[in-house]
Amino acid sequence: MKVAIVHDYIKEYGGAERVLEALSEVFPNAPIYTAFYKKGSTAHQHFKNKKIITSWAQYFPFFPTRLSSPLRFLTPLIWKSFDLSKYDLVISSASWYITKGFKKKGDHFIEICYCHTPPRWLYGYSTSINFQKYKVVRLYALIVGHFMRIYDHKQAQKVDYFIANSKEVAGRIKKFYRRDSKVIYPPVSLLKTQDVKKEDYYFIVSRIVGGKGLDIAVEAAIKAGVKLKIAGSPAGYYFEHDKLVKKAQGKVEFLGQVTDEELSKLYKGAKAFLALSKDEDFGITPLEAMLSGTPVIAFNGGGYKETVIDGKTGVFFNEPTTESLISAIKKFEKINIKSEDCIKQAQKFSKESFKKEIRSFVSSKIKGQK
Repeated sequence: MKVAIVHDYIKEYGGAERVLEALSEVFPNAPIYTAFYKKGSTAHQHFKNKKIITSWAQYFPFFPTRLSSPLRFLTPLIWKSFDLSKYDLVISSASWYITKGFKKKGDHFIEICYCHTPPRWLYGYSTSINFQKYKVVRLYALIVGHFMRIYDHKQAQKVDYFIANSKEVAGRIKKFYRRDSKVIYPPVSLLKTQDVKKEDYYFIVSRIVGGKGLDIAVEAAIKAGVKLKIAGSPAGYYFEHDKLVKKAQGKVEFLGQVTDEELSKLYKGAKAFLALSKDEDFGITPLEAMLSGTPVIAFNGGGYKETVIDGKTGVFFNEPTTESLISAIKKFEKINIKSEDCIKQAQKFSKESFKKEIRSFVSSKIKGQK
């Protein structure tokens, strides 16, 4: 059976890329088709030994670095440029770039879409860069978004089977596409390191962009007088990073991009991990923290509700505000959460479990086609 994997683009190494990496382990001989990749990026380092096939957008001046967002209306041309007719199975890893609904070879061509979320920018969810505060951008988005939503829905109907990365996303797939899906949670794993002594700091891992709740974390750290470390590099157009650094007044530690070994140590050494996105699709970083034995203070919404156990592996806060986060921090500091409970919860979302479920799902659909 000839298999191909399709992924939005390979530019940053985040949760979607961890799924892509696991899929490529399940299907080691499958080439990865993608709109473009950025050489030297954190993501490309993980896939440099894989066969990566890019679209014409790779060679379009400035497209991989600056134009992929403003020229998003070219998405249909990107995926139409690929000929996937020689494959029996195509698995797409889809979120932002409408990566689904490919040309079919015939009755034996199966397309499975692992959906991280329907494109957030199309359906009113917060995104990393809030360009819509500008009137001209709002007008542009209104026009382009209308036609791209029609296109997105049309492509979704061509998919044979959907896999959702959480119950939260399964609900979105049902709402926007009128399609059922199977929930298979993303894999969580960390580089193993020696034991690290707990320190008195709270920790966040995130790209420094909007929509991640970083602003309320910085404000809470300053007002509550607690230590906060943030690991992650600036992304997009760096507006959010500059704004946060200014707001932090030197009282928050911005670590930038860290190595896997450093990240593992930071997780283990933290007093607690902060998960702050208002409508997170799933959220792998809270599970990485729990796998390290570190509890989580999370916003009570999105995919966090499927991973964090309130009072046992962490604490929820109900409003996306500085005051609500400070209250949760104070509550957390009064209770005792066991590291072993955190680890046990995170182990339910192992890479081995993910790969086993993917193999089982694919096998059942292939048998059903015969």
